[in-house]
Amino acid sequence: MDRRSLLLAPLALTAGGAMAQTAAPDTAKVVAGWPTPTGTIDLWPKGAPGQLHPDMKEHVEETSLDPAVKFRRVQGISKPRMAVFPAENPNGGAMLIIPGGGFWWNYFDHEGYQLADYLNKQGITCFVLFYRLANDGWQNAADVGTIDAQRAMRLIRQNAAQYKIDPKRVGVAGFSAGGFVTASLATRHAQALYAPVDEADQLDARPMIAAPIYPVISLDPAIAYEGTAPSLFGAPATAEQIARYAPDHNVDAQTPPMFLTQAEDDTTVPVANSIVMRDALKARGITVETHLFASGGHGFGMKADLDRPYHIWPQLLVNFARSQGLMG
Repeated sequence: MDRRSLLLAPLALTAGGAMAQTAAPDTAKVVAGWPTPTGTIDLWPKGAPGQLHPDMKEHVEETSLDPAVKFRRVQGISKPRMAVFPAENPNGGAMLIIPGGGFWWNYFDHEGYQLADYLNKQGITCFVLFYRLANDGWQNAADVGTIDAQRAMRLIRQNAAQYKIDPKRVGVAGFSAGGFVTASLATRHAQALYAPVDEADQLDARPMIAAPIYPVISLDPAIAYEGTAPSLFGAPATAEQIARYAPDHNVDAQTPPMFLTQAEDDTTVPVANSIVMRDALKARGITVETHLFASGGHGFGMKADLDRPYHIWPQLLVNFARSQGLMG
């Protein structure tokens, strides 16, 4: 049976024995031929820590006006989890994919499922992260996305044998606000941000490579995305918060090689966000590849617009991943 015909069959975590997993959002509206996960993995078997609104419900919206195109987004995520996309011919590499949405949403189609589908064809098994959102109301709102990303990386490695993955060859890619979580994972992977819950938390959370795509990075008011500080802190960022949370302030010798891409005419997140991250990586001698396109705006995702050069970025990412050894 082709994996696309498997509709979110529950998986068992090797860490906790057989247990039902929370399905991906909007499972009743799958379109034939659309990228579909084969299952999910819950991040927190005993519930996510720090919830302030126990009655919070997930809300899914379809924002596309074209019935042939899916452009879904979800908020109110109280059960963070990963949607699983196994490669048909796995090469041992894996990618955690983190959708964007301005800290309000996870746009999981064009910034999640479609990239997973593309990377699957390159032999890379993918995991699309439905992470907790700062604006949904959580303790430590500035950290919840990074905490979920750390936990996700560890669970991928714990379940590596099941998915025919080399646990050393797991990367991360994320878009916009998900790019902030991606860059935060890359620079803060070793920080103890949550109390361990099982043996998975003894594993390394460092990605082999990181790919923030049109990313939110900076907390400098001169170039920051205007929604970052209000979402994470509820007020303008202090000097202490900038030093603690801004990925460009946390690059060190253990930061993984990074792939950056953005459009120069991005009016939502200034392109300076990618530039300050590139400069911080170069200053520490970390491998970085940067692609800045003249046009494309914000949120171009996986658009196959052959008249706009940005459409080549997924292949450029694959080339970078291959050059860094993620594909074996």
